[in-house]
Amino acid sequence: MKHSSALTTLAMAALLSGCGGEEQNAAQHYGPDPKLPEPERGLLPSMKIAEPTPWGDQLPTVPDGFSVTAIATDLKIPRQTLVLPNGDILVAEGRGGNAPKLKPKDVIADVIKARGTTSVESGDRVTLLRDADGDGEYELQTVFAEDLNAPYGLAFHDGNLYVANQDALVRFDYQDGQTEASGPPTQVAELPSEINHHWTKALTISPDGQYLYVGIGSNSNITERGMEAEIDRAMVWQIDAETGAYKPYATGLRNPTALAIQPGSGQLWAVVNERDELGEDLVPDYLTSVREGGFYGWPYSYWGKNVDPRVRPQNPDKVTTAITPDYSLGSHVAALGLDFSTAAMGEQFADGVFVGEHGSWNRKEPVGYKVTFVPFSNGRPSGEPIDFVTGFRTEDGKTRGRPVGVTVDPSGALIVADDLANTVWRVTRTP
Repeated sequence: MKHSSALTTLAMAALLSGCGGEEQNAAQHYGPDPKLPEPERGLLPSMKIAEPTPWGDQLPTVPDGFSVTAIATDLKIPRQTLVLPNGDILVAEGRGGNAPKLKPKDVIADVIKARGTTSVESGDRVTLLRDADGDGEYELQTVFAEDLNAPYGLAFHDGNLYVANQDALVRFDYQDGQTEASGPPTQVAELPSEINHHWTKALTISPDGQYLYVGIGSNSNITERGMEAEIDRAMVWQIDAETGAYKPYATGLRNPTALAIQPGSGQLWAVVNERDELGEDLVPDYLTSVREGGFYGWPYSYWGKNVDPRVRPQNPDKVTTAITPDYSLGSHVAALGLDFSTAAMGEQFADGVFVGEHGSWNRKEPVGYKVTFVPFSNGRPSGEPIDFVTGFRTEDGKTRGRPVGVTVDPSGALIVADDLANTVWRVTRTP
């Protein structure tokens, strides 16, 4: 045991010293047709995460014409947010997952990733924020529901508040103005939670409230635990809100971390985190429309029909059906938040989506750590992404915060959950 521990320590030290001063010259590739490099294989992938540092009196950077304020602090790992019809904001707080380590890389990676996360205990709760007088200051911060199991996705329709825990989709009855749940939730459907390598359960709801869509990530990078561990995973479920009956809506999505319904069309969209260990610029995390019955490649192929030779057994017939995603966000940005903009955000940001990028841990030069805006035209992504909220990383390479969920308030504000600083930020247009 001591010998194994010493080897792990030496490997970590060599890995960290080898990547600390190198610069990454490869450009990030964005858009509908990224130029993919050749796969790169090695003993261990590059691993580097920025050292956390407090915000102090600093604020995130936003575009001219916008301002940003912290509307909630001292939270317990805020992940996703939801704006209720009366303007109150709900915040899901917590951390889940219990997957055993498969190989030395997993042990080293967990140590490195832990350096870039908060030490605060998981909240396992939903907190409510209220700005009663509309002055932009949320004077009420109170626990709406507690004793949950790593809540993540949130959705609301017609008096029903839905929360996607890591093991179950549950429902609370909600009345306008309520600040505390009136009782324990009702289970709508059990969700896959064995192993839970990717534990987050993204959530959205159809405009008529009939169906809930839950994003369920894979239990491995590329099926190292076997295909049985992937049953009902790496897909989006469609769940009947009344009966709890579910079916696979779309498959081959390695880790769909955020879902949103496009206004007007009703089309389901997702951001997806792709596979690792093929190099610093493979494979792109992406934004895509989600087609019913569609297959998006995982584990057999990536970015459409690019075969992953590591997967055994191969499945050429399945690869021929793989759908190419709509828009590359760049490799390893770790997109965890998604919401559609509205005209209230101003002309430049009226049509498109905001994406919360939690940030990489497996590149020599970190990427992500910001909120981007992807403009749309005629209902589709169009053009280069625009940095919307930045400043999470300092000039000396440290990290003040890491964005997760993003929610557009109908009033034109953008709500951003920061799970490193345990803060919720609110970005608004200045008069």
